[in-house]
Amino acid sequence: MTAAVAKSTKPVAIVAIISFIAGAVLIIAGGAVWGMITSQLKAEEITISADADMLAGKKVGGPFTAYAQAEVINKHALKGSDGLTYAQLGAKVSEAKDAAKAADTTASEEIAAAVDKMDIAKLNELAAAPEVISNTEAAAAAQNQRNTVMNGSFLRASLFSSVIAYGVSALVIGLGVMFLVIGFAFQRLAAAPAAPVAARTEV
Repeated sequence: MTAAVAKSTKPVAIVAIISFIAGAVLIIAGGAVWGMITSQLKAEEITISADADMLAGKKVGGPFTAYAQAEVINKHALKGSDGLTYAQLGAKVSEAKDAAKAADTTASEEIAAAVDKMDIAKLNELAAAPEVISNTEAAAAAQNQRNTVMNGSFLRASLFSSVIAYGVSALVIGLGVMFLVIGFAFQRLAAAPAAPVAARTEV
């Protein structure tokens, strides 16, 4: 003979409770991080430049405004460096320094030769060492541009970090919502009437 035995829905109910708790925690955590990032950005009181490609004149206080400001910073940095990147400017600085060093060596040799010949006119001509001065100034100018680009890169990195943090927060909130949906589904399963299972009994 067989007898009907009801299936236990306790495990399903437990999973539902865990899902509800996990969902709530994730949503609260994601929302808290989102709010913290927003408050920090707003505290800086950054206004997007008027020449930005999007959201010009808006205050930075969210993922889209942070991204827009990061892009316009890069635009200004490249404009100030004649379109050269940080690495390219480094090569330019090294090149100018090498040229200044080579010109200095050449000028020193020419000065020594002029002294040997007592060529006063040549000594007066070499006194200013225009090639050395020109290349030294070029190296200094390139280094200043490089510093500007470096500062711009740091600012962009900070803003992009905020954008990434917003993305992670949105992902966490989304996962929290999914856990709530899963918890609701399991709760409905637990509340549904259990289907009887035939169990064999000995007579």
